[in-house]
Amino acid sequence: MKQPCITFLLAIITVTPNLCSQESLSNKDRAWRHIESCFTPPARFRDSVGDYRSALRFYNGDTVANPTEWKSRRNEIVAKWNAMLGVWPPLIENNNLQIISKVLREDFIQYTVRFRWTPNEFTTGYLLVPVGEGKKPAVITVFYEPETAIGLSDKPNRDFAYQLVKRGFITLSIGTKEASEAKTYALFYPELNHATIQPLSVLAYAAANAWDALSRFPDVDSTRIGIVGHSFGGKWAMFASCLFDKFACAAWSDPGIVFDETRESVNYWEPYYLGYHPQPWRPRGVISKDNPAKGLYPELRKKGFDLHELHALMAPRPFLVSGGSEDPDERWIPLNRTIEVYRLLGYENRVGMSNRPDHSPTIASNEVIYSFFEYFLK
Repeated sequence: MKQPCITFLLAIITVTPNLCSQESLSNKDRAWRHIESCFTPPARFRDSVGDYRSALRFYNGDTVANPTEWKSRRNEIVAKWNAMLGVWPPLIENNNLQIISKVLREDFIQYTVRFRWTPNEFTTGYLLVPVGEGKKPAVITVFYEPETAIGLSDKPNRDFAYQLVKRGFITLSIGTKEASEAKTYALFYPELNHATIQPLSVLAYAAANAWDALSRFPDVDSTRIGIVGHSFGGKWAMFASCLFDKFACAAWSDPGIVFDETRESVNYWEPYYLGYHPQPWRPRGVISKDNPAKGLYPELRKKGFDLHELHALMAPRPFLVSGGSEDPDERWIPLNRTIEVYRLLGYENRVGMSNRPDHSPTIASNEVIYSFFEYFLK
């Protein structure tokens, strides 16, 4: 029986004489060997879909029979979720990265950059560019602030931008630094107490504007831009890549990929995610009789919606769930619904998940993420 991909064991590599040596393999082949097992559900979940509604069924009950009908179904999902989450304003036009400063750091250039990520707000982040000529793949990293991802904080194993630039990727690190310091965390459009779009969707919109600005940087191959984030950043990366189809691929580190009120960190009900309501906000924490969810979230649950419908919007683009305590291996149950869509479109091995026991990333779990990007973006 094939075991699930357990990333804390992936650091142990056994080489036997009858196999090709690692040195004889191409970088792409090595990357695939590292992640291959992550694209097969463990046997006990392989055929399980639980109570999750099929993404291949129209809201009127009709079944999607072929790729052409999937286009119509996909449009239906996008329209429905945009209606529920709130419709984005147009993407910012002529949105180039403004370079504030530049420094050579190790074997890459670190730029401090500024750009407009909502119609009424600029943000400052860091662009890391490997030294060398030619177009390169790129990855946007998202978190509470942009310093952690470039390795300038004391948070271990969250330095995605730094680790990826060392592997030849251009990276753009962004974060909601001011909002996080104010403990409002997300973005609110047009303003905090009169938001017309759910905050998590505004974050996705901001990431779409980041994609557009990054795609204009001369050294970036705009067809090879991915996105990654952990926890809060994992939710952000998930919504961004699902709602904006120009991201070539995505890795989501333990965001809680579906609704789950038993897990305090899978907290989509909070007002800075999908439970927006004007301040004063409900006290943070799990939903209870004395502290009910407000806003859109309870309506989504009442009507039977779950996030696997958004996952389906990734098809046929690859994505990886870097699962921890909030996304254990039983999350393959909703992922099986997404795999159904990929198979209808003729794609295999594009929905993956690794697992570790704890919420925090590890060196081994991150190596799976980096191999994922090396395989699908290089």
